[in-house]
Amino acid sequence: MSHGERLPRERMYLMCPPEHFTVEYTINPWMDTTVPVDAGLALKQWALLRETLTDLGHRVHVLDAEPGLPDMVYAANGAFSVDGTVYGARFRYPQRADEAAAHRRFYQSWAFAEPVHVNEGEGDFAYLPEAYGGLILAGYGFRTEPAAHAEAQEVLGRPVISLRLVDPAFYHLDTALAALDDRRVAYYPGAFSPASQRVLAQLFPDAVLADRADAEEFGLNLVSDGRHVILNTQAMAMGEKVRAAGYTPVHVELGELKRGGGSIKCVVAELRP
Repeated sequence: MSHGERLPRERMYLMCPPEHFTVEYTINPWMDTTVPVDAGLALKQWALLRETLTDLGHRVHVLDAEPGLPDMVYAANGAFSVDGTVYGARFRYPQRADEAAAHRRFYQSWAFAEPVHVNEGEGDFAYLPEAYGGLILAGYGFRTEPAAHAEAQEVLGRPVISLRLVDPAFYHLDTALAALDDRRVAYYPGAFSPASQRVLAQLFPDAVLADRADAEEFGLNLVSDGRHVILNTQAMAMGEKVRAAGYTPVHVELGELKRGGGSIKCVVAELRP
């Protein structure tokens, strides 16, 4: 596909407003409980991201925030859906455990599979519907158990490729790898084990490769509709890399929500009915 032929596909997303967002505990290297969160600014930035997605022609559902769950804004972690079937989340840390039930209630009209194994939804799963007939990439090493990959494959009926994450700074797959469209990815090789790097290089020889600086700016924690790639405003270098690959970068300020260890993708779950 030439650069001029990249076409967006209408998407459906789920977001949860940061009405109770704070950083009151530390479960990843990016969280700092000594720096106060500006709740008003966080909500304003979240609303701008939602508006950006709707302005691009996508539909955004909103999951109500619940008191006592400050990380619920990271809606991507609550489940993973493929073709109308939902594989639910089971969180690693007890501080987030109750988020799973909130997501389960949202999906009550879907075919929902309750997980046995620990997994954190789209945080550690990515779906490429046109790669090898429909392929799921799955991360493990920090949050999701490897056994969850086999469980997801049985639930969703798609081949799952397990990728080992080795750098604590990139504790979820969506901090180290992103789907740019239905068959192409971008990733930071250093976040993965040498064997997983070889697997990715074999499967995706045309991938856009990020460097550590890109990943540390959460430049891979992006959302793409196949043409427009939404990134945070600090990820300018990554924006230029996707532009060179034929995509259109769209930068949105999300600095306040990065305090919790996530950016654009973390706060947006894709719904695939």
